[in-house]
Amino acid sequence: MALQSRVLLVSESRAELSELAAGLAEAAGRLPNPFGLGVALAHSSEEALARVAEDGDVLIGLVDARGREDAALVLIERLNAFRPELSLYVLLSGRPSRAFASAPVNGFFHHEEADYHGWFRILSAELAEKSATPFYDALRSYVEMAKDSWHTPGHSGGDSFRGSPWVGDFYDFVGENLLRADLSVSVPMLDSLLAPTGVIARAQDLAAQAFGARETFFVTNGSSTSNKVILQTLLAPGDVLLLDRNCHKSVHHGVILSGARPVYLPSTLNRQYGLFGPLARGTVLAAIAAHPEARALMLTSCTYDGLRYELAPIVEAAHASGIKVVVDEAWYTHGRFHPAFRPTALESGADYVTHSTHKGLSALSQAAMVHVNDPDFNAHLFRENFNMFSSTSPQYSLIASLDVARRQAVMEGYRLLSRALEIANELRERINATGVFRVLELEDLVPAELAGEGVRLDPTKLTVDVTQSGQPAEALRAVLFERFNIQVEKTTYNTITFLVSLGTTRSKMTRLADALGRLASEKRGGPAQSPLKLPPLPEMTPLACLPRDAFFETGEKVALVGEQGSANLALIGRISCDQVVPYPPGIPVLVPGQRVDAAVLGYLVRLVGGPRPMEVHGLEIDEDGACLRVLSADEEASLAEGSPGG
Repeated sequence: MALQSRVLLVSESRAELSELAAGLAEAAGRLPNPFGLGVALAHSSEEALARVAEDGDVLIGLVDARGREDAALVLIERLNAFRPELSLYVLLSGRPSRAFASAPVNGFFHHEEADYHGWFRILSAELAEKSATPFYDALRSYVEMAKDSWHTPGHSGGDSFRGSPWVGDFYDFVGENLLRADLSVSVPMLDSLLAPTGVIARAQDLAAQAFGARETFFVTNGSSTSNKVILQTLLAPGDVLLLDRNCHKSVHHGVILSGARPVYLPSTLNRQYGLFGPLARGTVLAAIAAHPEARALMLTSCTYDGLRYELAPIVEAAHASGIKVVVDEAWYTHGRFHPAFRPTALESGADYVTHSTHKGLSALSQAAMVHVNDPDFNAHLFRENFNMFSSTSPQYSLIASLDVARRQAVMEGYRLLSRALEIANELRERINATGVFRVLELEDLVPAELAGEGVRLDPTKLTVDVTQSGQPAEALRAVLFERFNIQVEKTTYNTITFLVSLGTTRSKMTRLADALGRLASEKRGGPAQSPLKLPPLPEMTPLACLPRDAFFETGEKVALVGEQGSANLALIGRISCDQVVPYPPGIPVLVPGQRVDAAVLGYLVRLVGGPRPMEVHGLEIDEDGACLRVLSADEEASLAEGSPGG
């Protein structure tokens, strides 16, 4: 498919626009034009803004600033704020004013020279630089060299699979190029993820420019590892970390590994739908004020269900106390590339942001990024921690997919996200039109205590209330899969979540809307499903020791349920060694070092012994049923008692 792009020419002079357009069009016809660069015209600032909003193929702007520098500067700032991936050039007559020195301008042209061929070459070179994929290109070039492999991996470019009567089908299934590209650090031209100086370093620099970071690091084992690397870089044993209780479990693992002293902040809960939201702003600000010694604040934005903080006032308060802000933006990797989703965490001032690039952009599973804007960034310490958690044999296809995903986001992300928003809006309307299923809106999802706090909803995450269908969500999930060949993202008791992404097509949308319409029409007057409201999570009991100290003890197993089938009261007062997490919703009930009280024990017994048993991580199942690992009396006695967290 031929590439297509446009430079938007902006001038109040129609004669000047005609001259510019004719000159660049003539150059495009005579010179190599690998990006299909054409021209679009705007006679005013408002027309220019409208054009970049409606045309995703506009990737460059050329603004005529002659005699109107102040107006041109305002337009340049507005264009950059609306679509920061645009490259912006200025047409001048004479020397530019000093005001342009801090403007987001890529270059200048002088009207007196009118070198249209030279200008066209510069604009084409700009597109080449923006769309470059240094690592992917090097990987593809190496595969095309067809070098004999006398190094790892052992399948030797797929030769051990090819022709095998036992595993030859795997070669056919995954494809030759994927296996030829599965290489090792024995290939110097492909750089080193652990100490990049070549094509990986250049690819990371391009990613930093794209996402608005000072530095970006590619990660091949997900945001889970990214979170641990950041926390271990920022926190020494005993340092205080403020974190929302509903952080991803990798954050809680990072607490254990870093030896941090956590202060857990209470989650907001929508009990009707079993969904957890952001922290109340007052809760965060109070924690910052109460713990000025804290080293870092860890937040999740957006949540799995698409709820986003208004981060700027929180970041400002944290920074005023010298606290670094880390934002898990795993589910919001696309936010930078369309104004409907911005501002992002980086744009709101966060110091560190983790991205599961595979979730919202076109990277392969496990491919992730860490973005850094910390002015006090300790690059050496970060690299040491990064290398501690990273494989010395990274999967090169994952790195290449990060390079490619960044290129796509910059070059066509706006257009694809505009399409995704249109599809999401239409799907929302068609689901609601069934009269049985309903897409939850922001006011349905946000707990009451967050009203007025600027919480926003990612419209590409559609949470559907299935209560009126008379069936539990899990049953509908199975029907969609088995009968309609549709796989959903997740369910709670009475909701199903559908994700609209860059890869969502109108055909997929039509099939889903049709399936839900058919299921709605087949509802034969059955009663609506009785709401199953989640009991509130028990309050976090005080920590008896650091999570790290409890986790690394041997401990002993104690059954949750006693001989009479009731809660085993012997657990009350014991100290958990493990993190206990029910799914859904994935929020820890217990963390290592936390004392078990009657409320926690009763909650866990209900989860594992109720009419609808839940999946619970952190419990061990043996002949005595569900057991919890707790500190032994001797281990507990050996640990100094204290009050290390809230």
